[in-house]
Amino acid sequence: MAGRLFFLCTHGPEDVERATIPFVMATAALASDVEVVMGFQADGVWLAAKGGADAIEAPGFPPLRDVLAAYQEAGGTMLVCGPCVMSRGIDPKNGLIDGAVVVGAVTFVEEAVKANATMTY
Repeated sequence: MAGRLFFLCTHGPEDVERATIPFVMATAALASDVEVVMGFQADGVWLAAKGGADAIEAPGFPPLRDVLAAYQEAGGTMLVCGPCVMSRGIDPKNGLIDGAVVVGAVTFVEEAVKANATMTY
């Protein structure tokens, strides 16, 4: 399998299922040799904050901290909305998990255009 997927995550700890499913899908895609980029906007930025995924467990799914670790281990890319991080008081230099990169709107648009498909959660 080949191709490129862009997952846009806009939900955080307030919706455990919508926080978990994109990581499950993205990790499965990486395991299928699909290139994956995950983007985080709005409350989705909490998932890229240090400790943000630790307590999230959706019924029927593995704990998000485990799926996130698998995604990171597989080399997945994580782009985080700069204005969203700032408006939530998250320190963009020390408050994000390893591998999370703060970007602006142009980068999100570029990733969506480059992808074969964009999935939004």
